[in-house]
Amino acid sequence: MRTEPVRTDRLDLVPLRAGHAAEMAAVLSDPALHTFIGGAPLGADELRARYERLVAGSGDPDVSWCNWVLRLRPHGQGGGPGERADGPLVGTVQATVHGRETAEIAWVVGSAWQRRGFASEAARALVGLLGRAGVGSVVAYIHPGHRASAAVAASAGLAPTGESRDGETVWRAPAPGR
Repeated sequence: MRTEPVRTDRLDLVPLRAGHAAEMAAVLSDPALHTFIGGAPLGADELRARYERLVAGSGDPDVSWCNWVLRLRPHGQGGGPGERADGPLVGTVQATVHGRETAEIAWVVGSAWQRRGFASEAARALVGLLGRAGVGSVVAYIHPGHRASAAVAASAGLAPTGESRDGETVWRAPAPGR
């Protein structure tokens, strides 16, 4: 599966590039973003190295790493006089696609941009894209205490399965159109 640009009402899902690292390091700099996933924020150089690995791909022809940054479009959506042609980056979404059978998805939105529905909007767009690509099911792994991520998953059509993996609840949905 190829990573292609996706447009939603308020966001452009832009295929990840290593050049996004500096801006994304600032977006992801809040240690609170790691409460449920562990680790700590990466600096721009570390994030650039990570993004280079992600963009290079999995190395397995049956597994696609699809990663996007979320760019907020300006209100006019066209970059009129005095308005940036593009807005700031606000987060990421990703899908690890195994053949056409299953895609594991995840999302993160910077703390300054949370509680505005951006993660839900991006996750719905991602699930829709996966369905159009013929992926059979979509899975997300969510910490049982992370109510915001559970709400995002539900908004994207996923439901908890009662299964767990590494202490996280498995959420699953058939991709739209299947």
